[in-house]
Amino acid sequence: MPAILTPWRAVSAMFLLNGALLGIWASRIPTIRDAQGLDKSQFGLLLLVMAVGALLSFPVAGRLADRFGAVLLTRILAVLYAASLVCIAVVPVSVLALGVAMFFFGATHGAMDVTMNSWATEVEKAAGRPIMSSFHALWSVGTGLGALSGFFAGQIDLVTSVHFLLAAALFSAVCLPFSAISWQSETSSGSRGEGTPLVSLPKGMLLLVGVVAFCTTVGEGGMVDWSSTFMIEVTNVTEAKAALGFTAYSVMMVITRLLGDRCIQAIGPVNMTRISGVVAAVGALLAVAGGTFWFSLLGFALMGVGYATIVPMAFSRAASEQGMSAGTAIASVATFGYGGMLLGPPIIGGLAELTSIRAAFGVLIVLAVLMSFLAGAMRPKSST
Repeated sequence: MPAILTPWRAVSAMFLLNGALLGIWASRIPTIRDAQGLDKSQFGLLLLVMAVGALLSFPVAGRLADRFGAVLLTRILAVLYAASLVCIAVVPVSVLALGVAMFFFGATHGAMDVTMNSWATEVEKAAGRPIMSSFHALWSVGTGLGALSGFFAGQIDLVTSVHFLLAAALFSAVCLPFSAISWQSETSSGSRGEGTPLVSLPKGMLLLVGVVAFCTTVGEGGMVDWSSTFMIEVTNVTEAKAALGFTAYSVMMVITRLLGDRCIQAIGPVNMTRISGVVAAVGALLAVAGGTFWFSLLGFALMGVGYATIVPMAFSRAASEQGMSAGTAIASVATFGYGGMLLGPPIIGGLAELTSIRAAFGVLIVLAVLMSFLAGAMRPKSST
């Protein structure tokens, strides 16, 4: 009888849980904002506080994972992350209290992101083949399930505190037991990363890996916040129909991530990055130049295909960096990647204000081409 607890299932469960908790949060953002009596600009500042919490947690989580092991840190952070979600829902009506809770939520989310990816690279190394993309596919599935819980909670008028408590408890109860697998994480008392500062930015070829991740996540952030606006303003469809653009993008991203490991194994990460960049560029070009609903829908779907495997490959590449511990290397690339998610929406929004949303999306064509041009940086160091 095959074992229920396997390394792949253990890491997959952590990715699913991480995504689910974020999806739960995102599904009730309007409710939380209204309950606190905040306008969009005020809440935008609190979202920035949450993002700062994540950015500050990356290097700390990387160093702690190197010291104590990614598995142990992931288990602890999963519990703290779930608790931080509940804290957001139960804080009193106070901007300061909500800001502190959101900072904690961002920090635990970001820290777990680093440690679970570090664990994932260990499992991938032991497997001897690419499997990182499948983990990120489960993360995408988790965000969808978490968001779906928000839909059902809204349908029955479930208060946010009860929804967050029940949903966090349910997903934790399902996912956390899988992490109980016996696994000895790689640790270093300082041999591999000795003398490195707490905050380590990527250097050399790893810097280019960070740039590739940045190019991708600018597009991902732009799609999350601006795809519906693009569909409404460019193709003149209703708000309900506009949502199909992001749906097509998300569905194709999950499908591509599920198939991505086999593709990477067949053609290698460098060729996969080149092809992905071209596909994303063609998709953005179709949306921008086509200007119709169907061209935009097809373009967004192709962008989902093009972006899907880049970040998983970037983390795998970072873990192979020589002279830098896996946790620190992943944290440094994650900083670039998360920076793209932060800067993407305001970049596109600012350009749209100066020109048009259609012209602003043209930036994504340029970044996708650059991503393809820098594909050589994605070659694992061990193979050179």
